[in-house]
Amino acid sequence: MRRIFVVLLVVVMVASIAAACGGGDKETPTPEAVNVEGGLPASAMEIASARGLTPDDINAALKTFVPSGKMDEYMLFLSGGHSGNVIAVGVPSMRIMKNIAVFTPESWQGYGYGSKESEEILDAGNVNGVKIRMGDTHHPALSETGGDYDGQYLFINDKSSARVAVIDLRDFETKQIVKDPLLISQHGSTFVTPNTDYVIQASQYGTPLGWDYAPISEYKEKYRGTITMWKFDREKGRIIPEESFAIEVPPYWQDLCDAGKLASDGWGFCNSFNSELATGGVEEGNPPFEAGVSQRDTDYLHIFNWKKAAEVVAAGKAETINGMQVIRIPTAVEEGVLFLAPEPKSPHGVDVTPDGKYMVVAGKLDPHVTIYAMDKIQKAIDAGKWTTDDFGIPVLNFDDVMMAQVELGLGPLHTQFDDKGNAYTSLFLDSAVARWKLGGDDPAAYQLLDKLSVQYNIGHISAAEGDTVSPDG
Repeated sequence: MRRIFVVLLVVVMVASIAAACGGGDKETPTPEAVNVEGGLPASAMEIASARGLTPDDINAALKTFVPSGKMDEYMLFLSGGHSGNVIAVGVPSMRIMKNIAVFTPESWQGYGYGSKESEEILDAGNVNGVKIRMGDTHHPALSETGGDYDGQYLFINDKSSARVAVIDLRDFETKQIVKDPLLISQHGSTFVTPNTDYVIQASQYGTPLGWDYAPISEYKEKYRGTITMWKFDREKGRIIPEESFAIEVPPYWQDLCDAGKLASDGWGFCNSFNSELATGGVEEGNPPFEAGVSQRDTDYLHIFNWKKAAEVVAAGKAETINGMQVIRIPTAVEEGVLFLAPEPKSPHGVDVTPDGKYMVVAGKLDPHVTIYAMDKIQKAIDAGKWTTDDFGIPVLNFDDVMMAQVELGLGPLHTQFDDKGNAYTSLFLDSAVARWKLGGDDPAAYQLLDKLSVQYNIGHISAAEGDTVSPDG
């Protein structure tokens, strides 16, 4: 019986192969598209009726469906959080195309298990000889040419250990991991300059630079943050640590950044919160962190000239700390590299408009988005009419640099742009996306247009090329 079964199985397989590969001149017919005037086939309407689908449901399904054998129009790269990886997703289908192993070994794809190459990549992210085999990925950034995506490389940040990875998009594999020698952890990364000369990485929590130690009682005196500019060599496809540098900043908690473009090319912008320099200690009668870091009405937008900073480093005016060239705060001030501007308290996003003329700041604790103008910032710097913070950094007058404020709703966070002069901001507490009009040089022209409700507390937001010089809308 067993031999007969095997023979029958072979016969069936041969017949199947012949049917699939043979059959003479028969070809698989190409399905014809539905005639719009004819409406949906009756069978499709029966399915919709049986499932209780509304016309809006049907439209949504058709907008996202991509049949087998056809390509998605876009690809979206998502940070994987504590998985330590990056997820590539097709849009509009939302199919997962690949889980890209980055900071965490992945046995199923041979990453970090028995592969010398991947082991060496992971080992480059070790800390003082201690193996680090986990990550907390945030904020992927595509390489750019002229402020537009070029699809060559992807950069991703590890918040837990202040690392940055380079992914080559020719094969969707991690090629390099670098560890910031100044910081323990960070959040504001990764962001690229318009031609990917540098990858920006900002600290979050202050620390004694170079992994040193100081008691928390000396927080203001001994703790600092940095804005690290990782030099990227496009031909090699690698970050060059020895050509990279950092700008020292106060131990305010720096958050997200964005690079200027076009009208603001050469400049960079980073949010911060905790201008109070709160360090907790509720057991000692101090306010808890959430209250302690939110007592003031404003925090500071960090405005830095990275092109001038590179010249300062080239002139030998930087100090080397743990192998990294650092522009200390007094030098940054003297050379006109670093400025501050007040921003509504506890901001979480700063996003540069496609023309580079405006910076949009938003945060959960203020229902407005605040728009700053690059030409106003430049005029305020040239005028030299500023105060200074406790670290001697120029603080520009808020009214001198602010263009407009628009009330959107509760918990505005992050903003993207379309090609029609509109901006889209996530509203974390309202669980909605607000669409509003960019008004150019007319403050009164900035206005809320409408809101789209979503079913969760939305944070990060992405639109088709919505953070480039030419959004797709």
